[in-house]
Amino acid sequence: MKKKPVSRFVRQESYKINKMNKLVADAIKNNESITEKLLESNAGEVTLGQRMADGVASFGWSWKFIIIFGFVLVSWILLNAIFLLNKWFDPYPFILLNLILSCLAAIQAPIIMMSQNRKEEIDRKRAENDYIINLKAETQISNMDEKINILVIEQMKKMFKLQEGQLQLLNEIKKTLKK
Repeated sequence: MKKKPVSRFVRQESYKINKMNKLVADAIKNNESITEKLLESNAGEVTLGQRMADGVASFGWSWKFIIIFGFVLVSWILLNAIFLLNKWFDPYPFILLNLILSCLAAIQAPIIMMSQNRKEEIDRKRAENDYIINLKAETQISNMDEKINILVIEQMKKMFKLQEGQLQLLNEIKKTLKK
């Protein structure tokens, strides 16, 4: 039963690789720059939710957030434990503060995970683009190597013909000197 998901995954990956190979082959055939095509295809629009998730993640994982959050916590504790004396709105075990912290963590964690998933998708696309560019470069290098080999063979043929002509001239000179 587990073979079906694996074979489906293999088929999907094979399809993706074949699609990338066709893209490279078409770019080489049409003598086009593949980098520009890839940059155009990656210039997708970012949704409001994605921008918000990125903003929360970048702020939530910063020193600025840690310092502000530390200041708020210390202020809350000092205000409730010292300054309000008998008029506490959140007495010593700070149950309201714990509830707020729990809610903040419960909301912040999935938002940060959404941002991380988006970053992972961007990295995956970047890796695919690198693969496509490397594949095209490898193909072009291989073609150039083939062309260079053909040129070297042609050059060698010309050199052998020249050498043959020089040998004939030397033999004629040798014959004329013997006479």
